[in-house]
Amino acid sequence: MKELLKKEPVTIISLILAIISAFFVLPDSQYISYIDFRTLSILLCLMLVMAGLRKEGVFKYIGERLLERTTTKRGLASVLIMLCFFFSMLITNDVALISFVPFSIEIINMMDDKEGEKKSSFAIKLIVLETIAANLGSMLTPIGNPQNLYLYSLSGMSIGSFIGLMLPYSLSSLIILVICSIIMFPARKGQADETVAKPDGKSDETGKKSFSQKIIIGYLVMFALSLLVVVHVLPYWAVLIATILGVLVIDKNTIKDADYFLLLTFIFLFIFVGNIKRISPVKDALLSILGGREVITSIVASQFISNVPAAILLSGMTDKLKLLVIGTNLGGLGTLIASMASLISFKFYGQMEGSKKGKYVAVFSVLNIAFLIILIGIYLLISCLA
Repeated sequence: MKELLKKEPVTIISLILAIISAFFVLPDSQYISYIDFRTLSILLCLMLVMAGLRKEGVFKYIGERLLERTTTKRGLASVLIMLCFFFSMLITNDVALISFVPFSIEIINMMDDKEGEKKSSFAIKLIVLETIAANLGSMLTPIGNPQNLYLYSLSGMSIGSFIGLMLPYSLSSLIILVICSIIMFPARKGQADETVAKPDGKSDETGKKSFSQKIIIGYLVMFALSLLVVVHVLPYWAVLIATILGVLVIDKNTIKDADYFLLLTFIFLFIFVGNIKRISPVKDALLSILGGREVITSIVASQFISNVPAAILLSGMTDKLKLLVIGTNLGGLGTLIASMASLISFKFYGQMEGSKKGKYVAVFSVLNIAFLIILIGIYLLISCLA
C-alpha cells in the first residue's frame, strides 16, 4: 500500500475521500448516477489509441523527421518544445510528454558536450519547457487533457465555442514559449552554435521496419470514431466496444497500457463529489467559497490536488463551467502536482544520469509561476474588456 500511495497518490487519496463520504451518505441507487460513463469511455478509447500509436513509434518517427535538419541546440530545443505544444492538443499532454521527453533525453545523452554541467543545465531547461508546453498546448482542445474532456462533456459547449474560449490563452502561451526558447537557449555571438549529435541510422531503420500501414490506419480510424463521440455524432458505448475489439485484434497487449488508475481516480472523485452535493452544510460552505471566484478558486485548488480532481470537485458546485475550464487549465501551471502530467516529466528526468532534482524543481517552479502570473493577467484583461 505504501508503494502504491507513492506511485499513485491522487488515486489513493480519491479513494479515501470516497470512502469517508460514504459514511455520511450511505451507498444507494443514486451512486450509479454520479458516474459520467461517457467521459470515462472517451478517455479510455483515446488512451488505448494513443498507446497503440506510441508503441508503433509514430510520434518518435515524426520527431526524428522534424529534427533531421536541426543542427543547433536552440533549434533542437525549439522543435521539441513545439512538438509537445502542438501534439498535446490531439494526443493529450500526458501522451505528448511520454512520447517526447524520453526521446529528448536520448538526444541529450548523445550530445558531444565536454562540460557535464552544461548538458545537465540544458536538460533541465528543455524538459521543464516541454512540460509547460504540453500543459499549455493541451488546454486548447476538449481532448487535450482529462479535465477538458470532462468539463466539455458536462457543459454542452460546441467544439468551436470551447476552442474560442481558450484560444487567447493558447496564442499567448505560444508567443511566451517562443520568447523563452530564444532567451534560454541563446546562440553564441561570433561563433557557430554547438552542434547536436544525430541518432545513428539503426534507430531510423528500426523505426521504419516497425511501421505497419494497416495498423496505423486502424488506430487512426479508431481515433476518428472517438472524435465523433466527442462531437456527439456517435454513441459512446458503440465506439468503446469497437475500440476495445479493434485493439484486441491489432495487439491485445496494448489493452494493459491504458492509465486505469486515472479512470479509477475519476470514479472515486465522482462518488466523493456526488456525496458532497447531498451533504447540505458542506455543499453550502463550498458554494459560499466558490461563488463569483470560480477561476481563482480552481487555480488555487489545482495547486494542491491537481487540476483534474479540482475540475470534478468544483463542477458539482457551480454551473459556470466555462470559468472552470479556464481556471483548471491555468491551474495546471504552478506546483509540481498542479498537473499530473508534470510528474511524468519529473520522473523521466530523475532517471537521467547525474540528474539534479532540487535544481529541476527550482527551475520548474520559477518558470511555472511566471507563466501562471502572465496568463492570470491576460484573463483579467479579457474580463475587463468583455
